Amino acid sequence: MSKTYSGYTAKTAENLLLDAGAFFINYEMETDTFDTAVAEGKLLGATRGGGQFSAVPEIRGIEVDGVKGKAKGLQVIDSWEVKMVANVLEVTKEGLAKALTASEIDTETNTTHDIIKAKNYIEITDYIENITFVGKKSGTADPVIIQIYNALNTTGLSLQTQDKGEAVIAMEFEGHYDDSDLDNPPFAIFYPKPVVPAP
Repeated sequence: MSKTYSGYTAKTAENLLLDAGAFFINYEMETDTFDTAVAEGKLLGATRGGGQFSAVPEIRGIEVDGVKGKAKGLQVIDSWEVKMVANVLEVTKEGLAKALTASEIDTETNTTHDIIKAKNYIEITDYIENITFVGKKSGTADPVIIQIYNALNTTGLSLQTQDKGEAVIAMEFEGHYDDSDLDNPPFAIFYPKPVVPAP
């Protein structure tokens, strides 16, 4: 009989990231919980197709005469590309405004409609302090939380409607360095500590 090889262990069930999770705008790690952030209107909206997070370094290998390939210790990170995608099903005026990258909402001019207008320039106020993913991790009651900082939707707004279907807006937020913190890439992953059984 041949041996079965698998990465499955007794710990596997405690280390799964489950379901689609939820996305928030300006989630405060020190004070917010999932419930308080929802109550305060920080939820980006319901999603279909979940989302995606990526943090990809651009690595440059330093070339040295006589070395015929990449040499250990001679790689440097030139930059980070940090993105979070949320496939938002719920279409709100705030969501549409965030999707437009640089926009403003006029609530005064029209008596029946709020008017969302795009701008031809990006202001500091268009950057979102953070976009936060909150997801369920097996083996703990605490969620996995991923934040990207100084976020800006870089793909604009694409809205497609169809019969017997709902529009989904794919928002791709990109993280940006802050001038006060150039030493840290603009994201953080908060991973819950394991539950320690009581003695």
